[in-house]
Amino acid sequence: MIGSSSRRSPLTFVVHLTVLFLVVLWTLPTAGLLISSLRDKDQIAVSGWWTALAPSKQNAVYRAPAPDTQVEQNGRYVITGNVFDGGTGTVSAFGNSVQTPDEFEAGETATLSDGVTMTVAENGDFTISSAEPMKGRRGERIFYTTSVPPQFTLDNYREVLSAQGLGQSFINSLTVAIPSTVIPILIAAFAAYALAWMKFPGRALLIALVVGLLVVPLQMSLIPLLRLYNDIGAQFGVSPKGYLGIWLAHTGFGLPLAIYLLRNYIAGLPREIMESARVDGASDFDIFVKIVLPLSFPALASFAIFQFLWTWNDLLVALVFLGSRDDQLVLTGRLVNLLGSRGGNWEILTASAFITIIVPLIVFFSLQRFLVRGLLAGSVKGG
Repeated sequence: MIGSSSRRSPLTFVVHLTVLFLVVLWTLPTAGLLISSLRDKDQIAVSGWWTALAPSKQNAVYRAPAPDTQVEQNGRYVITGNVFDGGTGTVSAFGNSVQTPDEFEAGETATLSDGVTMTVAENGDFTISSAEPMKGRRGERIFYTTSVPPQFTLDNYREVLSAQGLGQSFINSLTVAIPSTVIPILIAAFAAYALAWMKFPGRALLIALVVGLLVVPLQMSLIPLLRLYNDIGAQFGVSPKGYLGIWLAHTGFGLPLAIYLLRNYIAGLPREIMESARVDGASDFDIFVKIVLPLSFPALASFAIFQFLWTWNDLLVALVFLGSRDDQLVLTGRLVNLLGSRGGNWEILTASAFITIIVPLIVFFSLQRFLVRGLLAGSVKGG
């Protein structure tokens, strides 16, 4: 007989279903971006990514030949041609105004002004005829709705990767992100060890200050920080636009979370190890370098993932501290410029999104096995 302890609680299934729902909820937009990045730009403009495998309907206009090309057939004056002009497609409906491009079904005969009739077949062949000779300098406009089969292409990626200055912007982003990740980790590791294991006056106040700094919004402190940096830089002859400023800015904004995360982890390390090392004559620096740092690698990797993602995808801080010159733009700034001042080239946005996440994905999958351990360790037990 199976004991009740081996039966799964209904709450377990609820948790699993909830997790599955959240995974799908977060995966669908990413899948939509990937599919859209591989679609033809004309189809992106008229239909959603979920219709990528179905034919899409597009409205188009064709200018028929001028009346001087008309020929007389069976007592009527006729102009013929094909709206695809040598191409292929399927016409589902047509009309003679931009407001009603699908007024008539393909194959129907539409009566226009002055007794002129127009017929457009599914294959695009059209016939415009009249009992009297047609007059005018320009041909009749034919508005039609066509069914276009699914089209997938790499043109969006080619347009982004061939953009001028993209390589330099990629190097700029690496130059910003790597030091802005390493510097806060180095400073925060020393501070976290001191707050966790060293006794000194005001330690509790410093911990409370670090927690309070977690809620300071970047946007409110950015401009005062820039003014302070410019004033100090003017005294020492440091350029206000350069990598030093953006490194210091990202370090300042990343330190509160880094210290808080690492302090919780380091405080949860076994006290016996620290005491044994001190009995053997090890100093605080020796304990930190030889014991704490190797054991704290999961927490260091967890913060490195978050900090690298923030600095790599940053645009605001880079524009403020680095500048917007062509040789100073980071990758996000370069891709924003590709969209145009009015967003006219927005179809390359999806391809740009996947190009920018290549490096963060490499970093994440390289360190992800330490992520959960680093975030959860120390959440129950504190030093």
